[in-house]
Amino acid sequence: MTLTLYMHPLASFCHKVLIGLYENETAFESRTVDFADPGSAAAHLERWPVGKIPVLHDSVTGRTVPETSIIIEYLQEHYPGPVQLLPGDAALQLQVRLWDRFFDLYVSVPMQKIVTDKIRPTNATDPYGIGEARSMLDQAYSMIENQIRDKCWAVGDDFTMADCSALPALFFASIVHPFSRDQRHLTAYLDRLMQRPSVRRVIDEARPFFAMFPYRDAMPRHYLET
Repeated sequence: MTLTLYMHPLASFCHKVLIGLYENETAFESRTVDFADPGSAAAHLERWPVGKIPVLHDSVTGRTVPETSIIIEYLQEHYPGPVQLLPGDAALQLQVRLWDRFFDLYVSVPMQKIVTDKIRPTNATDPYGIGEARSMLDQAYSMIENQIRDKCWAVGDDFTMADCSALPALFFASIVHPFSRDQRHLTAYLDRLMQRPSVRRVIDEARPFFAMFPYRDAMPRHYLET
């Protein structure tokens, strides 16, 4: 197989890349990185020393490509498909990149702060940091509500890399820090994302691992059912 994606089925940033791959039905092989396994962890650190997933390897070019947005742009350049996740128009490209980063930095990052704090020892939790993370999510939700008010997808009528980023961020964030009742545009946007075939496939593949999610008991029933 030309493309190999090193990942874990429960990792939200891996979901972002998987959505991009499934949107264009790009052929690839997935390999699970198990950080609890010293051998698997060591092999991945050789691949990408900062130890983050996902990482894509292209056997044709010999390149190892880290970082989610870079992977999606690499795929569009070298393995294009019918869905153009980064549009050709320069001004629209900037909007896609902006909202892609927004979902990663201001939704996924504070969400992960809340999740990881849940599994810390009681004497090592960070209540102040959790308060900051929740405040950041409140601000982010408000901005997304305004952004999506008159749009189908994150930046307009077309599904883009920004939406690939939005789904895993909002999926998990909505569990650990639910939307407010008046954020109906945000709620409807997540519902639309969840109906996307590429997204349904990603969630279906992740579902067997939901028991590992620290907030599993807070997950809506329809997330847990096939």
